[in-house]
Amino acid sequence: MEHPIRLYNTRTRCVEPFVPTDGTRVRMYVCGMTVYDLCHIGHARAMITFDVVYRYLVHRGYEVVYVRNHTDVDDKIIARAQEAGEPALELSNRFIDALHEDLAGLGLRPPTHEPKVSDHIPQIIALVEDILARGHGYVVGGDVFFAVESFPWYGQLSGRSLEDARVGDRIAVDDRKRHPADFALWKAAQPGEPWWDSPWGKGRPGWHIECSAMARHYLGDSFDIHGGGADLVFPHHENEIAQSEAATGVRPFVRVWMHNGMVTLAEQKMSKSLGNIVRIRDILREIPGEALKLLYLEAHYRSPVPYSSEGLVNALGGLDRLYQAREAAAHAAAQSTGARSAGDVARDLGGPVQDLHDIALAFEDRFHAAMDEDLNTSEAIGLTFELVRAVNRVAGAKGAGRALPVLAEAHACFETAAVCLGIGELAPGEFFEEMRTKRLRAMGIDRAEVEARVAERTAARLDRDWTRADAIRSDLDAKNIVVMDGPEGTTWRVRV
Repeated sequence: MEHPIRLYNTRTRCVEPFVPTDGTRVRMYVCGMTVYDLCHIGHARAMITFDVVYRYLVHRGYEVVYVRNHTDVDDKIIARAQEAGEPALELSNRFIDALHEDLAGLGLRPPTHEPKVSDHIPQIIALVEDILARGHGYVVGGDVFFAVESFPWYGQLSGRSLEDARVGDRIAVDDRKRHPADFALWKAAQPGEPWWDSPWGKGRPGWHIECSAMARHYLGDSFDIHGGGADLVFPHHENEIAQSEAATGVRPFVRVWMHNGMVTLAEQKMSKSLGNIVRIRDILREIPGEALKLLYLEAHYRSPVPYSSEGLVNALGGLDRLYQAREAAAHAAAQSTGARSAGDVARDLGGPVQDLHDIALAFEDRFHAAMDEDLNTSEAIGLTFELVRAVNRVAGAKGAGRALPVLAEAHACFETAAVCLGIGELAPGEFFEEMRTKRLRAMGIDRAEVEARVAERTAARLDRDWTRADAIRSDLDAKNIVVMDGPEGTTWRVRV
């Protein structure tokens, strides 16, 4: 590989070379959703981030085993199911189906494995038994707790000592604990809750143990990358390390810990508990999913992202320009005969054409250099839009047909960005159709009326009634409908 990939490791607090244990095979686990409701765009940040990690590692030649779980057994799920009067697993399965719809709308690739807690109870019980056998847990009635004082490296990820442990951060208060930070590995069944048989009686898993057990099942006792939101560093990921390393004696449990920054609204973290959420599917009704990806990827994955409707519309405008450039490059690639090289054409035409040629030649190396340095999608997006501007300058100029070989060069560059970032991944016609449908819905404009007005204008042009044709065009333009006349007829799109 041209550049070594370097990633920020939360545990070591530095950017370091990424060297998988198994050569070119990468094992990666990402904490998925607790599925008791529709997912919001704060959840989408983590899933988009690690979709890019997955995409880029595959692009760079690695075989990636990507595991992202569904938590379908949890206190919140049980409480919501009891409110709704339906079995907890039925409720969680319903929201898993909804999540899959949302992620498909965002254009995310499915992981290699998507395990559910309820399908891995034997693995969870086996891990708890290993923890107890090594003296790191204790049983109280039908409950099993992890003894944090038995694990001398507790706090290695978060930097918190046991003296810092406090009530909160999803640390349950229970006077039966030996230490306040001790956490439940197994919970005795309560009336109305789902349960499974275990050596300690009927019960269900604690929150933290599920990820350790499923990661161990699919990836082994130690693996390469574990990801999730920054809000999971403590206690969830800290507890995962403790229970996994205590059970197996293998250190480290994870070689590189990656955490994405939070999405904020009015400088507050977006969360269901705060009630300040925007659901993924609400966005997808009115905006193509790639616009949300672009908004997030314009920032570095470890940075917080302020969300606003204005920011999303700005991202949509950028996406529109990207697809116009991609369409021009794809058209050039299909039309270019190859009779003259791009370099010869660029030298002859000079100016913006030479600039585009230079940008296209250097694009892949510069793109890789940005992404190899801790997944710097912000810089990679900047390079992509440098290309967009160069393409649109050339494609929009007189005599653009002479520059076809140079415009065609950009086509492969857009493919690289699309594969790695999931931005510009659709066929341009597919994107513009999605854009028309969703933006008209958002603006409350009936599509059939727009089509009828465009057809009326076409008829006026055929009758050489230029005054009426211009009036219809102006009327549509006032509604942000842009009419475009070309050799292949009249088309229209929605202005962002």
